[in-house]
Amino acid sequence: MSTKKKRVVVGLSGGVDSAVTAYLLKEQGHEVIGIFMKNWEDDDDSEYCSSNIDFVDAASVADVLGIEIEHVNFAADYKDRVFAEFLREYQAGRTPNPDVLCNAEIKFKAFLDHAMRLGAEQIATGHYARVRFNQGTGRHELLKGLDPAKDQSYFLHRLNQQQLSKTLFPVGELRKTEVRRIATEIGLPNARKKDSTGICFIGERPFREFLNRYISKEPGPIRDERGRVLGQHQGLSFYTLGQRQGLGIGGVKDKGAARGGGDHAPWFVARKDMAANTLWVVQGHDHPWLLSSALEADDTSWVAGVAPTPGAYAAKSRYRQADAPCTLAHSGAGGAFRLDFPEAQWAVTPGQSAVLYDGEVCLGGGVISSAA
Repeated sequence: MSTKKKRVVVGLSGGVDSAVTAYLLKEQGHEVIGIFMKNWEDDDDSEYCSSNIDFVDAASVADVLGIEIEHVNFAADYKDRVFAEFLREYQAGRTPNPDVLCNAEIKFKAFLDHAMRLGAEQIATGHYARVRFNQGTGRHELLKGLDPAKDQSYFLHRLNQQQLSKTLFPVGELRKTEVRRIATEIGLPNARKKDSTGICFIGERPFREFLNRYISKEPGPIRDERGRVLGQHQGLSFYTLGQRQGLGIGGVKDKGAARGGGDHAPWFVARKDMAANTLWVVQGHDHPWLLSSALEADDTSWVAGVAPTPGAYAAKSRYRQADAPCTLAHSGAGGAFRLDFPEAQWAVTPGQSAVLYDGEVCLGGGVISSAA
């Protein structure tokens, strides 16, 4: 990290990671300004998602650290750039990752632009990732955070060279336990605040109940691999591949139907047939319908600005999984690519991101279009 003193605008979310980020930058002598981003307005005062509470926490942190804080409303941008795409994907039967889109469109675009208007030289967030300038290539690299349990490079893989050149991730150099220790030591009011889960506009609320407000229900049959109707789904948009809970067919048991499962093996969503409005389910976590040895992805974004050369890499096809060895091949127009895995991957889901890694370097990725 540069020793030159700069004006740095920090995204203060009300959480402990961004609070410690601001503290570390101030300790390094930078002029630090905090910005609280309000990204959602619909039912914002509900029990599930209240940015008011988070803003109070962020303002308390700013007070303790002795820095200015500004409240900025990006809700219109969020609805246009993130939420509209989120709904489009769900209506098409895919499962999008709005956190990836939010980082690319809001936190490192709308927020970055706003910070630059405030005269910032750089921005900083509380993400667990790192940025390194590679002298050999003359490019910025996105690296995994040092805490493997908290690494968030997957969610940041769509950032480009211009965005990375302006961004600092101070807590990416630390483990979460160290971040909490620092917060406690300096008396931050949110030192023990629970980590937020999921995306703000959904929060802890029942997901199906939330989507119900925006997507119409089209019930249809739930079938097993033999084609037998086991029940009725509430609309294909409300289910995702690999889903186990909330299928409403827990009482259906049949030894013959379970491959490697047995009569009490749980049911999993394995396929969604949009044309026939049919949800296909299987018994047993390792059923062949849940395993894929290859995937195709489009809507690509590469950190270096150019696609990596075909060959051996590692990839994640969902956030909470270990890197899986794979072979990259480019597969046609528009920068689409294919990944082949020597070991089959579980519940590869269209709409999710396939993110490529070369060791600790996150290269970028694309949106999964199909799996085989």
